[in-house]
Amino acid sequence: MAGQRTRNLYNPSEPFKLSRSKIELFTECPRCFYLDRKLGIGRPPGFPFTLNSAVDALLKKEFDIHRARGSKHPIMETYGVDAVPFRHHMMNEWRENFKGIQYFHRPTNLVITGAIDDIWENSKGELIVVDYKATSTDSEITLDAEYRGAYKRQMEIYQWLFRKNDFKVSDVGYFVYANGDKDKEAFDAKLEFDVQLLSYKGDDSWVEGILFEIKKCLDGGTIPQAGNKCEYCPYRDAASVYEKNT
Repeated sequence: MAGQRTRNLYNPSEPFKLSRSKIELFTECPRCFYLDRKLGIGRPPGFPFTLNSAVDALLKKEFDIHRARGSKHPIMETYGVDAVPFRHHMMNEWRENFKGIQYFHRPTNLVITGAIDDIWENSKGELIVVDYKATSTDSEITLDAEYRGAYKRQMEIYQWLFRKNDFKVSDVGYFVYANGDKDKEAFDAKLEFDVQLLSYKGDDSWVEGILFEIKKCLDGGTIPQAGNKCEYCPYRDAASVYEKNT
């Protein structure tokens, strides 16, 4: 819904909940972040990726079967991953949007949250952060594309959150990539996927620092500069200039 929001705005006197996605928004554009979290002027919502959500839901069901059995999923066997799906009574809440795994960062009075896709556990007792992704491409799937930097930061925030909740966490996480196959002769009311596993060695050392940057931004009395690659601010500025001149 368009307009200025009056709820869930930053109040320095109270702990303020900040999701993983809003941290990503800050890294992309401090101006959009400030307008959203402090002034209640959010970006227009994007279209929901309902097909991706369906793939996520089915993958969760599939891995949960092995979680209940305490067994390895076949993709773990295929890629030689020393792990099984992690069993924990908080798993459903960790996956839930607007809840997820949480940590109160006392120095900034920020409550950091993140809804995970999955957690595995290796034989060392280390937790492995796992994220599901769905796409359809003929190109090789890698983590090298610029926009996939956000995926890496996402995983690192999750790793940081679990460490702050006193879990032993592996630096290595995994992306389960479901790639829709477009080479079939016909649709036949069925879309098939090739599933790949990509490993990523995370480094969450940047997370603490950016929380202090966010706190400084929220406590500031002026709207910060736009991010260099923000696609929303130039549109907003151009529209404002046009409106003033008409």
